[in-house]
Amino acid sequence: MIWNVYLAGEIHTDWRERIAEGVEKAGLGVKLTGPITDHSASDDCGVAILGEEDNAFWKDNRGAGVNAIRTRTLITKADVVVVRFGDKYRQWNAAFDAGYAAALSKPLITVHDASLAHALKEVDRAALAVAERPEQVVEILRYVID
Repeated sequence: MIWNVYLAGEIHTDWRERIAEGVEKAGLGVKLTGPITDHSASDDCGVAILGEEDNAFWKDNRGAGVNAIRTRTLITKADVVVVRFGDKYRQWNAAFDAGYAAALSKPLITVHDASLAHALKEVDRAALAVAERPEQVVEILRYVID
């Protein structure tokens, strides 16, 4: 069986690459998917495809809708959802993805620094595992797959 693992959350560090390298090194049968991680491409996809919009609210709304097609589809197909919360930016999209995965009863792993534990206590309660490092996610996957 090939496990589909969706990697949601912050896009400003190398955590996805670290998980991908660990999965490959461990020889795990895992297909990794995730959102579009090019920030400007993600923000501008709606107007790039559907046409310009002068109002910032509607510009964001168009982009969010187009991005949601990918996000909802891949989370729905995922066997496991991993959500990384960073400390530099508000992570509302990550919290939404975690909630969506929880609502679908998807096994959820959150990843964040210990300093965010209080702020994320409700999200972490919905998770089956809470990790601090991407390498711990790889070890969880190794354990549950092998």
